[in-house]
Amino acid sequence: MTAINVSHLSKSFGKVVAVDDLSFEAPAGAVTAFLGPNGAGKTTTLRLLLGLVAQTKGRATIAGVPYRDLDRPILHVGAVLEATAFHPGLTAYAHLEAVRIASGLDRERVGQVLDDVDLGAAGHRRIGGFSLGMRQRLALATALLGRPHTLILDEPANGLDPAGMRWLRGFLRGYALDGNSVLISTHVLAEVEQIVDHVVIISGGRLRWSGPFDGGRALEELYLEVAE
Repeated sequence: MTAINVSHLSKSFGKVVAVDDLSFEAPAGAVTAFLGPNGAGKTTTLRLLLGLVAQTKGRATIAGVPYRDLDRPILHVGAVLEATAFHPGLTAYAHLEAVRIASGLDRERVGQVLDDVDLGAAGHRRIGGFSLGMRQRLALATALLGRPHTLILDEPANGLDPAGMRWLRGFLRGYALDGNSVLISTHVLAEVEQIVDHVVIISGGRLRWSGPFDGGRALEELYLEVAE
């Protein structure tokens, strides 16, 4: 089953082509690494997937439906594109409660997702005092509120210490094993290599390689071979 499908997707900003006839799939029940050098078009692709910008051509769907056409998207897709977009005066609990109320979710979800990301003890601390790693966990908690079947994450390991990285690997691996889909854009190849099932590599807005990853060769070796 395919959770994410990108078909002949293109996006231009004036004369600048950011994404160029890009096609790939991210299967359900798998962690898909979305890789490429800076400026490759990764973030633009994620924004296209989430309906934040309109494509010039092509189509991007999640469970067969464009994001903008999903009924209550929070129940289907959780996304982390920016881990610093929080009001510093709010507590983690207050931030999540505001999202929960706006989305019509069950009251108990706030405490559950705080525990899921190991922030239960920090729930009533103000976000302005959080480290970058704690903000990353809070962003992930926000993405998990609706119990989505798909996670789309842009550099979720930023600011995490080694223990945090180990926790994130285990969490994402378990999330995928439950039949969900994870699409993760990252530059931390050594870490993602340990949990990835599928790899998509782009450069210059175009697909360079896509397929299953079985660990038969180093992810960095594959990346350097096709991305440059």
